[in-house]
Amino acid sequence: MLPELSPLSFGVGLLLVYGALAITFTVVFKSRSAVPLSRRRPDATPQSSAFSRLTDQTVRAINGGVRGSRSGILSRERLDAAGLKKGPGDYMLMAGASTLVAGVVGYFAGGLFSAILLAILAPVALWALLALLVSRRRRKFEEQVPDTLQLFTGGLRAGHSLLRAIDAAAQESEAPMAEELNRVVNETRIGRDLGESLDEVARRTDNEDFGWIARSVEIHREVGGDLAEVLDHVGETIRDRNQIRGQVRALSAEGRISALVLIALPVVMFVGLTLFNPTYSKVFTSTLPGYLMIGAAVVLLSVGGFWLSRLIKPKF
Repeated sequence: MLPELSPLSFGVGLLLVYGALAITFTVVFKSRSAVPLSRRRPDATPQSSAFSRLTDQTVRAINGGVRGSRSGILSRERLDAAGLKKGPGDYMLMAGASTLVAGVVGYFAGGLFSAILLAILAPVALWALLALLVSRRRRKFEEQVPDTLQLFTGGLRAGHSLLRAIDAAAQESEAPMAEELNRVVNETRIGRDLGESLDEVARRTDNEDFGWIARSVEIHREVGGDLAEVLDHVGETIRDRNQIRGQVRALSAEGRISALVLIALPVVMFVGLTLFNPTYSKVFTSTLPGYLMIGAAVVLLSVGGFWLSRLIKPKF
C-alpha cells in the first residue's frame, strides 16, 4: 500500500518534475546552429525570458568550471570521444534534471527507498550510456582505419601532398573517421603540427593502429622515403591484426554472454520478485539488515563483474 501524501508534498513534487522537464527540453531542443536574431532582424531588440537567462548562466558557469579538466565523466575530451557536440555544462544540467525527475517519480511510485534508488540509478544509467557511445564510436573508427589507409596511399600515389590526401580521405569517409580527419585538416591549416594532430586523434579514439600511422608519418618527415609504400606495409599489418582480433572476439563471445547472464540474473530476479510479489522483497526494502544485504550484493556483483571482464578481455 502506498503511503498517503499531503497536498503540499504532491504540489511540490509536481513543480519539481515540471521544472526538471523544462530545463531538460530547453537544453536538448535549443538550437545552437540557428541564425541568431541579431542577423535575421538587426533592428530588433533581443529578448529572452528569465528562465532562459538562468539556464544560459548555469551552463556557462559549469563550462567554466570544467574547462581546464582533461579527465572526468563529463570532460570535454570525454564528450569528444563520444561524438557529442554540446558543452559539458549542457549535459550536467540534463543529468541533474533527469536525476531530479527520477527521484520524484520514485517517491510517488514507491516511497523514499524507491526515490533514493532511482536517484542513484539515473546518473549511473547516463554514465553507462556515455560509455556505450564512446565504445561504439571507437569501434566504428577502428573498422574504418584500413580503408582510410588505402585512401591515403591512393592519394599519395596520385601525386597529392599528405595533407591533401588526408582531406580527400575525409571527404570520402563517413563519421566518425570523416569528423576526425576534418579536424586534423582544420588544425593543421591554423598552424598546428600535422604529427601532433594525428597523435591526438589516436589518443582520443584509443586506437593503436592509427597511432602507427601517425608514427609512420613522423618518421617519414624525419628520414624521408616512399611514404605510400610504408603505409602499405602498415596497412598489411593492421589487416592481419584485425583478422586475429576478429577470431579472438568470436572465441570469447560465449564467455562474454555468460558474464552478462551471471551479472544480470540476480538483478532481474530481484526486480521481478518486487513487481509480482512485494512481500518477498519487503525485508530488503524496509529494514536495516535488508539495506546492508543489498549494499553487500552490489559490492560483490561489481567485483565479480570486473573480474569477469578481465577474464574475457585477452591482450594480444
